[in-house]
Amino acid sequence: MPGPAVKGRRALMGRPRAAHVRPLQRGGPEAKKGNFMELTEILRIAVNEGASDVFVVAGLPLTFKINGHQDRRGAVLMPDDTEAVIRALYQQARRDPEQHLNSPSVDDDFSFSMRDLGRFRANVLRQRGSLAAVLRVIRFGLPDPAALGIPPQVLSFARRRQGLVLVTGPAGSGKSTTLACMIDAINREREGHIITMEDPIEFIHHHNRCIVTQREVGTDTRTYVQALRGALRESPDVILLGEMRDDETMEVAMQAAETGQLLFSTLHTTGAANTMDRIIDAFPAARQGQVRVQLAMILQGVISQQLVPTTDGGQTVAFEIMDSTPAIRTLIREGRTHQIDASIQAGAALGMCTMDDSLAALCRAGRITKETALTYCLHLETMQRKLAGAM
Repeated sequence: MPGPAVKGRRALMGRPRAAHVRPLQRGGPEAKKGNFMELTEILRIAVNEGASDVFVVAGLPLTFKINGHQDRRGAVLMPDDTEAVIRALYQQARRDPEQHLNSPSVDDDFSFSMRDLGRFRANVLRQRGSLAAVLRVIRFGLPDPAALGIPPQVLSFARRRQGLVLVTGPAGSGKSTTLACMIDAINREREGHIITMEDPIEFIHHHNRCIVTQREVGTDTRTYVQALRGALRESPDVILLGEMRDDETMEVAMQAAETGQLLFSTLHTTGAANTMDRIIDAFPAARQGQVRVQLAMILQGVISQQLVPTTDGGQTVAFEIMDSTPAIRTLIREGRTHQIDASIQAGAALGMCTMDDSLAALCRAGRITKETALTYCLHLETMQRKLAGAM
Protein backbone atom coordinates (compact mmCIF):
# COMPACT_ATOMS: atom_id res chain seq x y z
CA MET A 1 0.00 0.00 0.00
CA PRO A 2 1.64 3.23 -1.05
CA GLY A 3 2.22 5.71 1.71
CA PRO A 4 2.19 9.49 1.51
CA ALA A 5 3.18 10.57 -1.97
CA VAL A 6 6.79 11.39 -2.75
CA LYS A 7 6.68 14.09 -5.39
CA GLY A 8 9.21 13.81 -8.18
CA ARG A 9 10.33 10.35 -7.07
CA ARG A 10 12.29 9.68 -10.27
CA ALA A 11 14.04 13.02 -10.02
CA LEU A 12 15.03 12.24 -6.44
CA MET A 13 16.33 8.82 -7.42
CA GLY A 14 18.37 10.39 -10.19
CA ARG A 15 17.74 7.46 -12.54
CA PRO A 16 17.05 7.63 -16.31
CA ARG A 17 13.82 6.41 -17.83
CA ALA A 18 15.61 3.14 -18.70
CA ALA A 19 14.80 3.12 -22.38
CA HIS A 20 17.61 0.58 -22.57
CA VAL A 21 15.33 -2.13 -21.16
CA ARG A 22 15.36 -4.64 -24.01
CA PRO A 23 12.95 -7.41 -24.96
CA LEU A 24 14.39 -10.68 -23.67
CA GLN A 25 15.97 -13.12 -26.10
CA ARG A 26 15.68 -16.90 -25.99
CA GLY A 27 18.00 -19.77 -26.82
CA GLY A 28 21.33 -21.09 -25.56
CA PRO A 29 23.03 -20.84 -22.17
CA GLU A 30 23.94 -17.21 -22.75
CA ALA A 31 20.28 -16.42 -23.18
CA LYS A 32 19.49 -18.07 -19.86
CA LYS A 33 22.02 -15.87 -18.13
CA GLY A 34 20.74 -12.87 -20.08
CA ASN A 35 17.15 -13.58 -19.05
CA PHE A 36 18.16 -13.56 -15.39
CA MET A 37 20.14 -10.32 -15.75
CA GLU A 38 17.28 -8.66 -17.63
CA LEU A 39 14.77 -9.76 -14.97
CA THR A 40 17.02 -8.34 -12.25
CA GLU A 41 17.21 -5.05 -14.13
CA ILE A 42 13.44 -4.86 -14.56
CA LEU A 43 12.78 -5.56 -10.89
CA ARG A 44 15.49 -3.17 -9.74
CA ILE A 45 13.86 -0.33 -11.70
CA ALA A 46 10.49 -1.25 -10.14
CA VAL A 47 11.89 -1.14 -6.60
CA ASN A 48 14.03 1.98 -7.03
CA GLU A 49 11.28 4.01 -8.67
CA GLY A 50 8.52 3.04 -6.26
CA ALA A 51 6.41 0.93 -8.63
CA SER A 52 3.63 -1.10 -7.08
CA ASP A 53 3.16 -3.40 -10.10
CA VAL A 54 4.90 -4.42 -13.31
CA PHE A 55 2.90 -5.55 -16.38
CA VAL A 56 4.46 -7.89 -18.93
CA VAL A 57 1.94 -8.10 -21.78
CA ALA A 58 2.46 -8.72 -25.51
CA GLY A 59 1.70 -5.72 -27.73
CA LEU A 60 2.68 -3.26 -25.00
CA PRO A 61 6.02 -1.98 -23.71
CA LEU A 62 7.09 -3.08 -20.27
CA THR A 63 4.74 -1.11 -17.99
CA PHE A 64 5.39 0.04 -14.41
CA LYS A 65 2.53 1.26 -12.21
CA ILE A 66 3.87 4.16 -10.15
CA ASN A 67 1.56 6.14 -7.83
CA GLY A 68 -1.42 4.71 -9.68
CA HIS A 69 -0.20 5.79 -13.15
CA GLN A 70 1.21 3.72 -16.01
CA ASP A 71 4.81 4.32 -17.04
CA ARG A 72 5.66 2.45 -20.26
CA ARG A 73 9.31 1.75 -21.06
CA GLY A 74 11.29 0.44 -24.03
CA ALA A 75 10.15 -1.48 -27.10
CA VAL A 76 6.81 -3.20 -27.58
CA LEU A 77 6.98 -6.77 -26.29
CA MET A 78 6.22 -9.66 -28.63
CA PRO A 79 4.77 -13.03 -27.47
CA ASP A 80 8.23 -14.62 -27.49
CA ASP A 81 9.53 -11.77 -25.33
CA THR A 82 6.83 -12.15 -22.68
CA GLU A 83 7.39 -15.91 -22.58
CA ALA A 84 11.13 -15.36 -22.04
CA VAL A 85 10.44 -12.99 -19.12
CA ILE A 86 8.00 -15.45 -17.59
CA ARG A 87 10.42 -18.37 -17.93
CA ALA A 88 13.00 -16.24 -16.15
CA LEU A 89 10.43 -15.65 -13.37
CA TYR A 90 9.93 -19.39 -12.94
CA GLN A 91 13.69 -19.91 -12.91
CA GLN A 92 14.09 -17.29 -10.18
CA ALA A 93 11.24 -18.83 -8.15
CA ARG A 94 12.72 -22.34 -8.60
CA ARG A 95 9.49 -23.62 -10.11
CA ASP A 96 9.08 -25.93 -13.09
CA PRO A 97 7.63 -23.78 -15.90
CA GLU A 98 6.57 -26.74 -18.06
CA GLN A 99 4.09 -27.87 -15.42
CA HIS A 100 2.13 -24.63 -15.93
CA LEU A 101 3.05 -23.06 -19.26
CA ASN A 102 2.00 -26.02 -21.43
CA SER A 103 -1.50 -25.92 -20.00
CA PRO A 104 -4.18 -24.16 -22.10
CA SER A 105 -5.16 -22.27 -18.94
CA VAL A 106 -2.19 -21.02 -16.90
CA ASP A 107 -3.45 -18.74 -14.12
CA ASP A 108 -0.57 -19.38 -11.74
CA ASP A 109 0.21 -17.42 -8.55
CA PHE A 110 3.54 -17.57 -6.76
CA SER A 111 6.01 -15.40 -4.89
CA PHE A 112 9.80 -15.19 -4.76
CA SER A 113 12.62 -13.08 -3.30
CA MET A 114 15.66 -11.43 -4.85
CA ARG A 115 18.65 -10.56 -2.71
CA ASP A 116 18.98 -6.83 -1.94
CA LEU A 117 15.76 -6.04 -3.85
CA GLY A 118 12.64 -7.41 -2.22
CA ARG A 119 9.87 -9.94 -2.57
CA PHE A 120 7.62 -10.17 -5.59
CA ARG A 121 4.22 -11.74 -6.15
CA ALA A 122 3.72 -13.03 -9.68
CA ASN A 123 0.48 -13.86 -11.45
CA VAL A 124 1.01 -15.62 -14.77
CA LEU A 125 -1.87 -15.80 -17.24
CA ARG A 126 -2.60 -16.44 -20.88
CA GLN A 127 -4.31 -13.74 -22.97
CA ARG A 128 -5.05 -13.80 -26.71
CA GLY A 129 -2.94 -16.93 -27.03
CA SER A 130 0.23 -15.47 -25.45
CA LEU A 131 1.68 -15.52 -21.96
CA ALA A 132 1.47 -12.46 -19.74
CA ALA A 133 2.34 -11.64 -16.14
CA VAL A 134 1.59 -9.04 -13.50
CA LEU A 135 4.16 -8.61 -10.73
CA ARG A 136 3.43 -7.02 -7.36
CA VAL A 137 6.42 -5.40 -5.66
CA ILE A 138 6.82 -6.13 -1.93
CA ARG A 139 9.74 -4.40 -0.22
CA PHE A 140 11.91 -6.34 2.21
CA GLY A 141 11.03 -5.70 5.82
CA LEU A 142 7.66 -4.96 7.30
CA PRO A 143 5.71 -1.77 6.57
CA ASP A 144 5.70 1.18 8.94
CA PRO A 145 2.05 1.95 9.79
CA ALA A 146 2.78 5.57 10.72
CA ALA A 147 4.49 6.23 7.38
CA LEU A 148 1.56 4.66 5.54
CA GLY A 149 -1.06 6.68 7.37
CA ILE A 150 -2.63 3.71 9.18
CA PRO A 151 -4.39 5.21 12.21
CA PRO A 152 -4.05 3.84 15.77
CA GLN A 153 -7.73 2.88 15.73
CA VAL A 154 -6.94 0.29 13.04
CA LEU A 155 -3.95 -1.12 14.90
CA SER A 156 -6.02 -1.38 18.09
CA PHE A 157 -7.76 -4.46 16.65
CA ALA A 158 -4.44 -6.31 17.05
CA ARG A 159 -5.03 -6.15 20.82
CA ARG A 160 -8.23 -8.18 20.64
CA ARG A 161 -7.95 -11.71 21.99
CA GLN A 162 -10.65 -13.54 20.04
CA GLY A 163 -13.25 -13.16 17.32
CA LEU A 164 -13.22 -12.10 13.67
CA VAL A 165 -11.60 -8.96 12.25
CA LEU A 166 -12.16 -8.24 8.55
CA VAL A 167 -10.08 -5.96 6.34
CA THR A 168 -11.93 -5.21 3.12
CA GLY A 169 -11.48 -3.20 -0.05
CA PRO A 170 -10.86 -3.50 -3.79
CA ALA A 171 -7.91 -5.49 -5.13
CA GLY A 172 -4.68 -3.52 -4.75
CA SER A 173 -6.00 -1.28 -1.98
CA GLY A 174 -3.39 -2.38 0.56
CA LYS A 175 -5.32 -4.94 2.62
CA SER A 176 -2.29 -7.25 2.91
CA THR A 177 -0.16 -4.34 4.10
CA THR A 178 -2.65 -3.36 6.80
CA LEU A 179 -2.84 -6.97 7.97
CA ALA A 180 0.96 -7.25 8.00
CA CYS A 181 1.11 -4.22 10.33
CA MET A 182 -1.40 -5.78 12.74
CA ILE A 183 0.33 -9.18 12.73
CA ASP A 184 3.67 -7.46 13.38
CA ALA A 185 2.14 -5.54 16.31
CA ILE A 186 0.92 -8.81 17.85
CA ASN A 187 4.31 -10.44 17.24
CA ARG A 188 6.08 -7.62 19.09
CA GLU A 189 3.64 -7.14 21.96
CA ARG A 190 2.61 -10.55 23.26
CA GLU A 191 3.37 -14.26 23.25
CA GLY A 192 1.43 -16.76 21.19
CA HIS A 193 1.31 -18.82 18.00
CA ILE A 194 0.42 -16.93 14.81
CA ILE A 195 -0.56 -19.04 11.79
CA THR A 196 -0.93 -17.34 8.41
CA MET A 197 -2.49 -18.89 5.29
CA GLU A 198 -1.75 -16.86 2.18
CA ASP A 199 -1.92 -17.21 -1.60
CA PRO A 200 0.92 -16.42 -2.02
CA ILE A 201 2.96 -15.32 1.02
CA GLU A 202 3.82 -11.63 0.71
CA PHE A 203 5.39 -10.27 3.91
CA ILE A 204 7.79 -12.47 5.86
CA HIS A 205 7.31 -12.38 9.64
CA HIS A 206 10.23 -13.57 11.77
CA HIS A 207 9.73 -15.21 15.17
CA ASN A 208 9.70 -12.51 17.82
CA ARG A 209 7.62 -12.85 20.98
CA CYS A 210 5.34 -15.11 18.94
CA ILE A 211 5.98 -18.29 17.01
CA VAL A 212 4.98 -17.44 13.43
CA THR A 213 3.99 -20.24 11.05
CA GLN A 214 3.39 -19.09 7.46
CA ARG A 215 1.75 -21.44 4.96
CA GLU A 216 1.39 -20.78 1.24
CA VAL A 217 -1.62 -22.20 -0.58
CA GLY A 218 -0.43 -24.40 -3.44
CA THR A 219 2.99 -24.99 -1.88
CA ASP A 220 2.47 -25.84 1.81
CA THR A 221 -1.22 -26.72 1.64
CA ARG A 222 -3.78 -27.41 -1.07
CA THR A 223 -6.57 -25.02 -0.07
CA TYR A 224 -7.49 -22.36 2.46
CA VAL A 225 -10.13 -24.65 3.97
CA GLN A 226 -7.67 -27.53 4.41
CA ALA A 227 -5.11 -25.20 6.04
CA LEU A 228 -7.75 -23.63 8.29
CA ARG A 229 -9.09 -26.98 9.50
CA GLY A 230 -5.54 -28.08 10.23
CA ALA A 231 -4.73 -24.85 12.06
CA LEU A 232 -7.38 -25.55 14.67
CA ARG A 233 -5.27 -28.57 15.78
CA GLU A 234 -2.02 -26.57 15.89
CA SER A 235 -2.55 -24.57 19.09
CA PRO A 236 -3.14 -21.21 17.37
CA ASP A 237 -3.71 -17.93 19.14
CA VAL A 238 -3.98 -15.77 16.01
CA ILE A 239 -4.93 -16.91 12.49
CA LEU A 240 -4.51 -14.87 9.32
CA LEU A 241 -6.66 -16.22 6.48
CA GLY A 242 -5.65 -14.51 3.24
CA GLU A 243 -9.15 -14.35 1.78
CA MET A 244 -12.66 -15.67 2.46
CA ARG A 245 -13.41 -16.76 -1.10
CA ASP A 246 -16.57 -18.85 -0.74
CA ASP A 247 -19.22 -19.96 1.71
CA GLU A 248 -17.23 -23.03 2.82
CA THR A 249 -14.20 -20.90 3.72
CA MET A 250 -16.46 -18.36 5.47
CA GLU A 251 -18.15 -21.11 7.47
CA VAL A 252 -14.89 -22.67 8.67
CA ALA A 253 -13.46 -19.21 9.45
CA MET A 254 -16.46 -18.32 11.61
CA GLN A 255 -16.22 -21.68 13.39
CA ALA A 256 -12.55 -20.96 14.10
CA ALA A 257 -13.39 -17.53 15.51
CA GLU A 258 -16.03 -19.13 17.73
CA THR A 259 -13.46 -21.45 19.34
CA GLY A 260 -11.56 -18.58 20.97
CA GLN A 261 -8.92 -17.59 18.39
CA LEU A 262 -8.42 -14.12 16.92
CA LEU A 263 -8.90 -14.50 13.19
CA PHE A 264 -8.10 -11.90 10.53
CA SER A 265 -9.29 -12.18 6.94
CA THR A 266 -10.20 -10.12 3.87
CA LEU A 267 -13.05 -9.58 1.43
CA HIS A 268 -13.25 -7.57 -1.78
CA THR A 269 -16.01 -5.29 -0.49
CA THR A 270 -16.21 -1.59 0.32
CA GLY A 271 -17.96 -0.56 3.51
CA ALA A 272 -19.00 -2.54 6.59
CA ALA A 273 -22.66 -2.78 5.57
CA ASN A 274 -21.76 -4.21 2.15
CA THR A 275 -19.38 -6.64 3.85
CA MET A 276 -22.10 -7.99 6.14
CA ASP A 277 -24.47 -8.40 3.18
CA ARG A 278 -21.77 -10.17 1.14
CA ILE A 279 -21.15 -12.75 3.86
CA ILE A 280 -24.81 -13.38 4.65
CA ASP A 281 -25.82 -13.61 0.96
CA ALA A 282 -23.13 -16.25 0.35
CA PHE A 283 -25.24 -18.75 2.30
CA PRO A 284 -28.58 -20.34 1.35
CA ALA A 285 -31.65 -18.40 2.48
CA ALA A 286 -32.54 -21.07 5.04
CA ARG A 287 -29.21 -20.55 6.83
CA GLN A 288 -28.95 -16.76 6.68
CA GLY A 289 -30.67 -16.15 10.01
CA GLN A 290 -28.22 -18.47 11.75
CA VAL A 291 -25.27 -16.77 10.00
CA ARG A 292 -26.46 -13.33 11.14
CA VAL A 293 -26.59 -14.52 14.76
CA GLN A 294 -23.16 -16.12 14.42
CA LEU A 295 -21.64 -12.97 12.87
CA ALA A 296 -23.15 -10.73 15.51
CA MET A 297 -21.54 -12.87 18.20
CA ILE A 298 -17.99 -13.25 16.80
CA LEU A 299 -17.37 -10.09 14.75
CA GLN A 300 -14.91 -7.69 16.38
CA GLY A 301 -14.78 -5.12 13.61
CA VAL A 302 -14.53 -4.28 9.92
CA ILE A 303 -11.81 -2.10 8.43
CA SER A 304 -12.60 -1.02 4.88
CA GLN A 305 -10.02 0.83 2.81
CA GLN A 306 -9.35 2.22 -0.63
CA LEU A 307 -6.49 4.07 -2.29
CA VAL A 308 -7.33 7.48 -3.72
CA PRO A 309 -5.23 9.91 -5.79
CA THR A 310 -3.78 12.90 -3.95
CA THR A 311 -3.43 16.49 -5.10
CA ASP A 312 0.35 16.06 -5.56
CA GLY A 313 0.03 13.12 -7.96
CA GLY A 314 0.51 10.35 -5.40
CA GLN A 315 -1.92 8.13 -3.53
CA THR A 316 -3.21 7.92 0.01
CA VAL A 317 -5.52 5.56 1.84
CA ALA A 318 -9.02 6.29 3.13
CA PHE A 319 -10.35 4.07 5.92
CA GLU A 320 -13.76 3.14 7.23
CA ILE A 321 -13.50 1.74 10.76
CA MET A 322 -16.38 -0.16 12.37
CA ASP A 323 -16.13 -1.55 15.90
CA SER A 324 -18.73 -4.12 16.94
CA THR A 325 -20.59 -2.26 19.65
CA PRO A 326 -23.74 -3.81 21.20
CA ALA A 327 -25.87 -1.57 18.95
CA ILE A 328 -24.11 -2.76 15.80
CA ARG A 329 -24.32 -6.40 16.89
CA THR A 330 -28.08 -5.94 17.25
CA LEU A 331 -28.32 -4.46 13.72
CA ILE A 332 -26.42 -7.43 12.27
CA ARG A 333 -28.48 -9.98 14.18
CA GLU A 334 -31.77 -8.37 13.14
CA GLY A 335 -30.77 -7.92 9.48
CA ARG A 336 -30.79 -4.11 9.60
CA THR A 337 -27.37 -3.72 7.98
CA HIS A 338 -28.55 -0.59 6.11
CA GLN A 339 -28.42 1.23 9.46
CA ILE A 340 -24.78 0.38 10.15
CA ASP A 341 -23.44 3.59 8.57
CA ALA A 342 -25.51 5.70 10.97
CA SER A 343 -24.19 3.68 13.94
CA ILE A 344 -20.61 4.16 12.75
CA GLN A 345 -21.17 7.92 12.58
CA ALA A 346 -22.67 7.87 16.08
CA GLY A 347 -19.58 5.99 17.28
CA ALA A 348 -17.06 8.65 16.26
CA ALA A 349 -16.09 9.18 19.90
CA LEU A 350 -15.10 5.49 20.04
CA GLY A 351 -12.75 5.88 17.07
CA MET A 352 -15.17 4.78 14.37
CA CYS A 353 -15.33 6.53 11.01
CA THR A 354 -17.32 6.05 7.81
CA MET A 355 -15.59 5.94 4.43
CA ASP A 356 -17.31 9.17 3.39
CA ASP A 357 -16.18 10.94 6.58
CA SER A 358 -12.61 9.78 5.93
CA LEU A 359 -12.74 11.13 2.37
CA ALA A 360 -14.26 14.40 3.55
CA ALA A 361 -11.47 14.81 6.13
CA LEU A 362 -8.82 14.23 3.44
CA CYS A 363 -10.53 16.81 1.24
CA ARG A 364 -10.68 19.42 4.01
CA ALA A 365 -7.00 18.82 4.72
CA GLY A 366 -6.16 19.52 1.08
CA ARG A 367 -4.85 15.98 0.49
CA ILE A 368 -7.46 15.15 -2.17
CA THR A 369 -9.72 17.22 -4.40
CA LYS A 370 -13.45 17.59 -4.03
CA GLU A 371 -13.89 15.71 -7.31
CA THR A 372 -11.86 12.78 -5.96
CA ALA A 373 -13.94 12.67 -2.78
CA LEU A 374 -17.14 12.59 -4.84
CA THR A 375 -15.76 9.91 -7.16
CA TYR A 376 -14.77 7.51 -4.37
CA CYS A 377 -17.58 8.15 -1.89
CA LEU A 378 -20.31 5.62 -1.12
CA HIS A 379 -23.19 8.09 -0.81
CA LEU A 380 -22.98 10.88 -3.38
CA GLU A 381 -25.70 13.23 -2.14
CA THR A 382 -24.55 12.94 1.47
CA MET A 383 -20.97 13.65 0.43
CA GLN A 384 -22.03 16.71 -1.54
CA ARG A 385 -23.62 18.11 1.62
CA LYS A 386 -20.53 17.26 3.68
CA LEU A 387 -18.31 19.16 1.26
CA ALA A 388 -20.62 22.09 0.70
CA GLY A 389 -18.51 24.34 2.92
CA ALA A 390 -15.18 22.61 2.42
CA MET A 391 -14.03 24.29 -0.80
